[in-house]
Amino acid sequence: MSDLSAFPITKKWPARHPERLQLYSLPTPNGVKVSVMLEETGLPYEPHRVDFDALEQASLEFRSLNPYGKIPAILDPDGPGGKPMPLFESGAILIYLADKTHRFLPQEGAERYETLQWLMFQMGGVGPMFGQLGFFHKFAGREYQDKRPRERYVAESRRLLGVLESRLAGRTWIMGDTYSIADMAIFPWVRNLVGFYEAGELVGIRDFPRVTDALDRFLSRAAVARGLAIPARA
Repeated sequence: MSDLSAFPITKKWPARHPERLQLYSLPTPNGVKVSVMLEETGLPYEPHRVDFDALEQASLEFRSLNPYGKIPAILDPDGPGGKPMPLFESGAILIYLADKTHRFLPQEGAERYETLQWLMFQMGGVGPMFGQLGFFHKFAGREYQDKRPRERYVAESRRLLGVLESRLAGRTWIMGDTYSIADMAIFPWVRNLVGFYEAGELVGIRDFPRVTDALDRFLSRAAVARGLAIPARA
């Protein structure tokens, strides 16, 4: 039996199955990157919902695993050398799980680095820019009389969508015929932009048919459908 008692986070979120990878998350774009990956790989895991309404992400227990106080985070009882592995940051977790399972990311060669390049494109561009657009379009920022910040993020979001549209020319997925962690990182954010943020018309999403077609392919995957709802509401 795996012993995770040395990790304070397990006091607040007890592991009923300590032999399984522990996931601390919410079904946000960053959170579902990892739950989708876990569903795609079939790795046994136990999800724990981090309640933002109760500020659980700011608790001492959660910050003991991620001092940044953001989801997702994992605790793998079977990490390198057979020792427990705590890890935060969704991109880092995707790379770790891909290397652990030898799936969805080449283990070596140019294609590995090209895949990582597109993963970083999401982390450094798509996520932050779409997120800012959501703030200025749907949340508190929409009350600002000065609309220049919103228009800046609209323009930048369109530019990023244009990059994806060009990349997908003649390709099924970001890396061609091969579905990868780059897709798992990018398309939850596209889904959020047009769905939760309700910004599809604002950014002219119809101008990017390859992107929306790829999003539909992504959402049609059974593992994606499961991962998008994890962790479930209590």
